[in-house]
Amino acid sequence: MWYWIFKFVLIGPVLRLVGRPTIVGAHHIPKSGPVILASNHLTVVDSFYLVLMVRRRITFVAKSEYFTEHGTKGRLKRWFFTAAGQVPIDRSGASAADAALDTARKILEDGKVWGIYPEGTRSPDGRLHKGKTGIARVALATGAPVLPVAMHGTPTINRHGSALLRFGKVSITVGAPLDFSRYGALCDNRHVVRAATDELMHDLMVLSGQEYVDAYAARR
Repeated sequence: MWYWIFKFVLIGPVLRLVGRPTIVGAHHIPKSGPVILASNHLTVVDSFYLVLMVRRRITFVAKSEYFTEHGTKGRLKRWFFTAAGQVPIDRSGASAADAALDTARKILEDGKVWGIYPEGTRSPDGRLHKGKTGIARVALATGAPVLPVAMHGTPTINRHGSALLRFGKVSITVGAPLDFSRYGALCDNRHVVRAATDELMHDLMVLSGQEYVDAYAARR
């Protein structure tokens, strides 16, 4: 319930006013069944605009620190990220990556929409960086289609390192689904997983118009 209140009553009207968002290619998103939305990642508000403009509920896997802070501020953060469709995962241990992927598989097995940023973090320089292979492993294991999603204009709305929102124009482009089922029997082959990931990143590069960098994005 809070997800829909968050989307249509609390944050949604503000986001629409500030960003005047539009979406192209939404017809590619199936009305039911598992699907992976794989987006470039430019700023914090990417997730909020994606949630706002896609009709189906999207679930992201987020670091548990967003949900464990104490006090009133912590409770507000916990409510905010839960309402925004994020589920916590402990990313501090050696098995963090496996736990995150197991959670993603469960989301898809339940017939839901999993949202992910293949770069693993926000782009530090506005370019599109090399994709991590977890998304391909999940797609190959579950058979869920992968839809590349390109965010445009969000850095104008929310500049890197700032909590303020500025007026601008946000647009979202959803590409045609990528079907990796032909690789299903080779889901444990690291070369196949890498090739599937690179195919996705190529489509994201074309949709977003970003310069591609064959190196992982580093946190700053």
